[in-house]
Amino acid sequence: MSASFPGGTGPARIGMVLGTEDATPVSFWFAVLSGASVQMDDLVAVRTTKPDGSPVHFYGIVDHVRTRHEGVSFDSDVQDVVAGLLPASVSYAARVLVTRVDPEDFIPPQPGDEVRHAQGESLRLALSADKMDYAFAGGLLADGQVLPINYQFVNGESGGHINISGISGVATKTSYALFLLHSIFRGGVLNQRGEGHNTRALIFNVKGEDLLFLDQPNRRVAEKEGGVQGRKGWAQGRYSRLDLPVEPFRDVQFLAPPRGGTGDAIVPDVEQRSEGVLPFVFTLREFCAGRMLPYVFSDAGSSLNLGFVIGNIEEKLARLAAGDSVPYLTVDDWQPEPDVLIDEDVRFDEMGKTRLQTFSQLISYLEYKLLEQNDGEGDPKWVLKQNQGTLRAFVRRLRGVQKHLSPLVRGDLNAAQAERYRPDILRRGVQTSVVDLHKLGAHAQGFVVGVLLRNLFEHKERYGRQDTVFVVLDELNKYAPREGASPIKDVLLDIAERGRSLGIILIGAQQTASEVERRIVSNSAIRVVGRLDLAEAERPEYRFLPQSFRGRAGILQPGTMLVSQPDVPNPVLINYPFPAWATRRDEVDDVGGRAVEEIGEDWLR
Repeated sequence: MSASFPGGTGPARIGMVLGTEDATPVSFWFAVLSGASVQMDDLVAVRTTKPDGSPVHFYGIVDHVRTRHEGVSFDSDVQDVVAGLLPASVSYAARVLVTRVDPEDFIPPQPGDEVRHAQGESLRLALSADKMDYAFAGGLLADGQVLPINYQFVNGESGGHINISGISGVATKTSYALFLLHSIFRGGVLNQRGEGHNTRALIFNVKGEDLLFLDQPNRRVAEKEGGVQGRKGWAQGRYSRLDLPVEPFRDVQFLAPPRGGTGDAIVPDVEQRSEGVLPFVFTLREFCAGRMLPYVFSDAGSSLNLGFVIGNIEEKLARLAAGDSVPYLTVDDWQPEPDVLIDEDVRFDEMGKTRLQTFSQLISYLEYKLLEQNDGEGDPKWVLKQNQGTLRAFVRRLRGVQKHLSPLVRGDLNAAQAERYRPDILRRGVQTSVVDLHKLGAHAQGFVVGVLLRNLFEHKERYGRQDTVFVVLDELNKYAPREGASPIKDVLLDIAERGRSLGIILIGAQQTASEVERRIVSNSAIRVVGRLDLAEAERPEYRFLPQSFRGRAGILQPGTMLVSQPDVPNPVLINYPFPAWATRRDEVDDVGGRAVEEIGEDWLR
């Protein structure tokens, strides 16, 4: 006799609820029938009957399996059982964590109730897919079925943000973040919502030049995923089961800081790709008028005095930049003279005779105003009775980042050049912007991340939620550490707490969630875990993982992740396909013998 399940009789039974172990509304054990195959992460369904005859269905995920000999007393008896000297039988049992009870009558299943694999409608109910108005593929379950992720818990309508944790190089955090973007962009959910034309991604590349080839096909995907290559990709493999095209990212722009050195040439500081990468810079006027100074200091909150000096200088520079009569910050159509070196004999009190054309000259100007003017006393309007030690610490920190910021912040550009090299992450016709930062020092990386995210947040506050922008940022523990304060951390906190209402969604990643600001992690509706250090897995930030899953996190292989979402009480293990886009230069598929640069230009157009 078979139990009835939604959508028909369902698959063959695989076990029966045990009577020797406690069965509760949230977990139970079942005996696996002879010949049945049950493994961890399988989704199962059970039907029980209330005293009044009405059915209650339980859906859950197998989180533990075990076998043992029954009918023997000692561990050493296994030798005699195998030799046929002692009678014994093998008990094969599995534990289930319940993900849903339907209807919500929280009674326990009864011993002897039949257990079946959750497939079809039962799987939809097990994963609460029937509650998802819009969903996209989050990967494949252990049995090859698709995990749906509720898009409304990603785009900010019901919740927002995705957080990914795992050991660097093993957990493949960035790879999974890119797969999620590919699934959102190309899986059909945006077309269902009529948002395919105005949903964007901003990706910060902080490690190597791997992400500079997202617009290029990967020559290894056919080998990894199987299938036959055609005009629209491969018809078989995991992409087919996920109903996703095997193709690289579309409508991508690549931005990179310029190379250092003198001269008028502004070229991107990249090695592996020579075409299709746009350099970006900030003008001195933008730096001052846009109040970018605080983002130079990652430890601005470590000292009240230092924070006061930074705020004071920020205000002074903003006022100077606001006046058109200040020639040393002008970026109009005048043709700049060649850069000039500033030595100790140059004085800035006659500003009409001095142009600041480099970031180092701006630092020298501030050093003069704070430490040298008035025979070493500084300009009283700039110093404001601050301790000389604090002022020197301020200048010393600026000098420390001068090497990395000098190519980025320039005062020798006319208006047309300034517009051409401005980092426009919301450019019309571009869906994905990759900002390459891997050659910058830590402070310069933080400066660019902080400024661009601040500008994006202010743009959204000004114009409202007109589109959704996904921000992919690795190494969150560096930009928003658990302890301390900084302008960059404040921006990320604003995005985590208020960004979803404005359409800014953070896909953040880090090796250790325990080292990231709690409010950023806790505001993430979707939590993902790859391979973890076992000590890290026991930290409070991973309490959303049942104990058995925390232990497993230490042995996860690349390409597998534990995904937790609000609709499903327990996390599920998924795998995802090999990238269809090149992740490094030697993976680029030279289609039809055409040059890589030519293909890149086609994608950019």
